[in-house]
Amino acid sequence: MSKFVKGAIILILAGFITRILGFINRVVIARVIGEEGVGLYMMAFPTFILVITLTQLGLPVAISKCVAEAEAQGDKKKVKKILVVSLATTLSLSLIFTPALLLLAPVLSDLLFTDPRTIYPLMAIAPVIPIIAISSVIRGYFQGRQNMKPAALSQVIEQFVRILLIAFMTKAFMPYGVEYAAAAAMVASIMGELVSLIYLLTMFKLKKHFRVRKKFFQSIQSGKDTFGELMSVALPTLGSRMIGSVSWFFEPIVVAHSLALAGVAAQLATKQYGALTGFALPLLFLPSFITYALSTSLVPAISEANSLNNRKLVESRLNQTLRFSYVTGGLSVVILFVLAEPLMEAMYGSSNGSDFIKVMAPFFVIYYVQGPLAAVLQALDMARAAMYNSLFGNLAKLATIFLLASNPKFGIMGAALGMVVGMVLVTFLHYFTVLKTIQFSINVRELIKVMATMLLTGWFGGLILGQAHSLPLVLKIIVATLVMTCLYLLLVGMLGLVKKEETDRIPYIGGFLSRLTLIQIIK
Repeated sequence: MSKFVKGAIILILAGFITRILGFINRVVIARVIGEEGVGLYMMAFPTFILVITLTQLGLPVAISKCVAEAEAQGDKKKVKKILVVSLATTLSLSLIFTPALLLLAPVLSDLLFTDPRTIYPLMAIAPVIPIIAISSVIRGYFQGRQNMKPAALSQVIEQFVRILLIAFMTKAFMPYGVEYAAAAAMVASIMGELVSLIYLLTMFKLKKHFRVRKKFFQSIQSGKDTFGELMSVALPTLGSRMIGSVSWFFEPIVVAHSLALAGVAAQLATKQYGALTGFALPLLFLPSFITYALSTSLVPAISEANSLNNRKLVESRLNQTLRFSYVTGGLSVVILFVLAEPLMEAMYGSSNGSDFIKVMAPFFVIYYVQGPLAAVLQALDMARAAMYNSLFGNLAKLATIFLLASNPKFGIMGAALGMVVGMVLVTFLHYFTVLKTIQFSINVRELIKVMATMLLTGWFGGLILGQAHSLPLVLKIIVATLVMTCLYLLLVGMLGLVKKEETDRIPYIGGFLSRLTLIQIIK
C-alpha cells in the first residue's frame, strides 16, 4: 500500500473518530450547561475558529508542500529553515492576537454579541493562540513527510481530553453561573489542544533529524526566500478559509442583533441560538464525514482523468461521486427528519431544536453534495472560483438571517432559513461552475429514484415509530433506525443506485460488502 493511500485511510478513520467524539463533546456540554450555556459557548466558538485561522495563516498546507519538496531533494537544511521561519511567523502573530483578544473581549461582548456574559468564554480563548501557533507548524511538518499518524492521533487525543475535562469543569463552575460554566467548557477545549501539542512535540523530538534550536535566529535572518515561498502557498489557502471563518464569526452577531430588533430579549436569544447551533446543527453535520470520505477516495480519480484529457471519464466519475453523495446523504436526512424529536430527547433531555432539524434536514441532501463539488473544483484547478462562490453564499446567508430573524414572525427560525439559503446557494454556484468546465448532465432518473426511496423509507419509518410508542425511548430509536436503514439499502440495491463494481473500488469496503446478501441484489 502506497504512503498516499495509507495516509488517506488513516486521516479518514481519524476524521470519523474525531467527528464522533466531537459530537459526544457537544452532547456532554448541552447536558451540563443547558441551552443558555450552549448559546454562550457557541457565540464565542466562531471567535475561537477565527483566531485559529488567523494564527495558522494558511501555513499548515504550505509547510506540508514545502517540506515534501525539500524531503524529496534530501535537503534537511531547508526543512529546518521552513520550520524555524514558520514558528517565528506564527509565534509573532500569537504575541499580537493574544493581548488583542483580551483587550477586545469586553467590546465584543457588550456591543457585538449583545450579551455581556460572553466576555468570559471569549477571554478563555486567549491561551489557545500560542498553542495553536506551535501545533499547526508541527502538524504541517509531519504531513509533509507523509507521516499522518501523529497529526491524526493528536486530534483523537485532543477530543478525548476535551470530553474528560468538560464534564468535570463545567459541573465545578456551574454553581457560579452559566457564563462561568461556558468559559470552563472553552478552557477544557484549550487543555485538549495543550495535551495534543505535548504529544506532537514528543513525536517530533523522537522523529526529527536535526536540532531546531541550534542557530535558530541565524536561520530566521536568512529565511527571507523561504518565507516568500511559504506565503505564496499559504495566502491563497488563507483567503478561502477566512471567508468561512469571518462569516461564522459574524453569524452570532447578526443573529443576536436581528432577534433584538424582533423584540427578543438577549438572554432568550442566547438560549434560542444555543438550541439551533448547539443542539440541531451538530446532528445535521454529523453524517458529512461520509461525503468527505467519498470525496477523498473518488476525486483524485477525477483529477487523474482530467490530466489525461479524458472528458468522458471525468463526467462519469463526477456523476458517480455526486450519486454516492446524495444516496448516502439521503439516508441520513430521512433518519434525522423522522426521529428528530426522539433523538433530541434522548441526547439532550429536551426536544427543543427538533423543529430546526425538520425544517433544515431536507436541504442537507444538497449540502452533502457541496463537499464533493468543492473538491472537484480543487481537482480542476478552480480553487479561486470556489472561494468566490463561498463568499457570495456567505454574504447571502448573513443578509437573509438579518432580513428574516429581525421579523417577529420568523425569529430564530429566520436564522435557520438564512443558513439554508447560504448552503443551497454555495452548492448550486459550485455546480454551475463545474458545469462551465465539464459538459455533463445530471441523471434525472436516478434523482427521482433517490427521492422516491427517501419518501418511502420516511413514510415507513413514521409508521414504525408510531407502532413502537410503548418501547423505551432509546430502544425505539434503535429499532426505527435499523428498519429504515435496511429498507433504504434494500431499495437502493433493487433500483441499481449503487453497483457492485463501484463498492469494490473503495478500500476495504468492497470486500466486506461482497459477503453480504444485499450484494446479490446489487448485481
